[in-house]
Amino acid sequence: MKLVIQSLLKGLAIILPLLITLEIVRWLLSTIEGSLAPLLQAVLNNDWYYPGMALISFLLLCTLVGFTARWRSFSWLWSLPGKILLKIPGASQIYGILQDLMELMSGKNFEEESVVIVKLPQSDVELIGIVTKKGGIKDDRMSSLMDDEQLAVFLPMAYNVGGYTIIVPKSCTRNIDMKPAEALQLVLSGGLGKSKAPKPTK
Repeated sequence: MKLVIQSLLKGLAIILPLLITLEIVRWLLSTIEGSLAPLLQAVLNNDWYYPGMALISFLLLCTLVGFTARWRSFSWLWSLPGKILLKIPGASQIYGILQDLMELMSGKNFEEESVVIVKLPQSDVELIGIVTKKGGIKDDRMSSLMDDEQLAVFLPMAYNVGGYTIIVPKSCTRNIDMKPAEALQLVLSGGLGKSKAPKPTK
């Protein structure tokens, strides 16, 4: 009986992540296709529309927006809807959280060596964190709370979309060779993931 239960749990551990990932991808693709398909059908007529064209159009649109965002005038234009959402109660919290999460996962706005190990004072305990702000940055609200030799470090929590932001002296941190997205994946999984260690440089 014990072998049957262990085999069941092992099978669930293999199959469930696959099913959940595929379902999320399917939902995302069907949502994009279902939202844009009526518009393309109206523009191209049904005779010229084929399934999948809405998804391809969405990817092309994202590429175009990302490419044009390099220029200040277009960057201001694309950021305008977000600025409007940030002024709407309720929507501002949702949009702000999603925007911060996307930036965090992509490593956007992070400097080199932004992943650190924080050593707790008077303790041998160490935590993996991501530097979000440094002291001494002009006109920055978070930075204004810190001294020049302090860092704001986000400490993610395992198996939970959350964490803590702490302010620590630079002397309590040491940099590690890891990208923010890799650090998040490692910590959120409680270190149980199968990410390989980086190859040593010669």
